[in-house]
Amino acid sequence: MNTTCFWRPAAALALGGASLLGALSAHAAYNPPIHMANGIEYMSGGVSSDEAALMESVAPRWPATFEFAVKDGSRSDFAADVAVTVRDAAGRAVLSQVTARGPFMVARLDPGRYEVEATLGGRTLKQTVEIHAGSPTRALFLWPPGTDVSAHS
Repeated sequence: MNTTCFWRPAAALALGGASLLGALSAHAAYNPPIHMANGIEYMSGGVSSDEAALMESVAPRWPATFEFAVKDGSRSDFAADVAVTVRDAAGRAVLSQVTARGPFMVARLDPGRYEVEATLGGRTLKQTVEIHAGSPTRALFLWPPGTDVSAHS
């Protein structure tokens, strides 16, 4: 029996399986989980370039996208570990003190008017956002230079 004929296909299969497993592991490493709070789905991330690309690609399919950054001279640096609270038009918290683990957060908010509070380094920024059916909304929260991004809210 020619063992070379047996081992070549087996080696190719093992190598292909290892490559596929590695690719799946790499994909899972930058795909942030979807969380739920008060019946609202949200996802945050974007710290690595792969994760940021994923968040940018999924943002158009979510009603609300929030982006977090700190102004640093002529450019902006991403912000992570931002405490986010979203209140509906009646003032009820629909998301309360959830943590955005990266510079992007997407949320499945129903159409309506919301006040969004984002806190980083003890500084809170507020914005009113209007969600319209079928039209994604994006809001940028940009803290001034000197905001302590190492202090967790």
